[in-house]
Amino acid sequence: MKYTFVFPGQGSQFVGMGKELADNFASARDVFQEVNDALSQDLFKIMVEGPESNLILTSNAQPALMAHSMAVVRILEKDFGISIKDYASFVAGHSLGEYSAACAAGVFSLTDTAKLLRTRGDAMQKAVPVGVGGMAAVIGASYQDVCIGRSLCR
Repeated sequence: MKYTFVFPGQGSQFVGMGKELADNFASARDVFQEVNDALSQDLFKIMVEGPESNLILTSNAQPALMAHSMAVVRILEKDFGISIKDYASFVAGHSLGEYSAACAAGVFSLTDTAKLLRTRGDAMQKAVPVGVGGMAAVIGASYQDVCIGRSLCR
């Protein structure tokens, strides 16, 4: 049987992410260290300790989520013998998760993906300064229900 691996997008980050993985698996610690080295930053410390205001910055959130996803992939591969290439028919991701999927499929190395996402995150962060703008998911509501009287829908 073949499977699809789907990777999360930005917004699923939280302070403490990756701690249990690192506490229990050397393969996860190796991923977090490689990402730290690639970015010349202790991103894993921000992931585990916060503050949340630093973790949610796009320039940190994007490589952090990818690192967490790749830690899970490496654990599956190295500790459980589950190779993405052998088990998955497809990999996919929501927005940022597409980069994690590409890394998991071997399109990019972990180091290159971390650097790419730092560049992407920096560009996105500069495009919309902290505290300006926002994003929301709306499910099951009409345009009129969401937008009547709100300037964001004009």
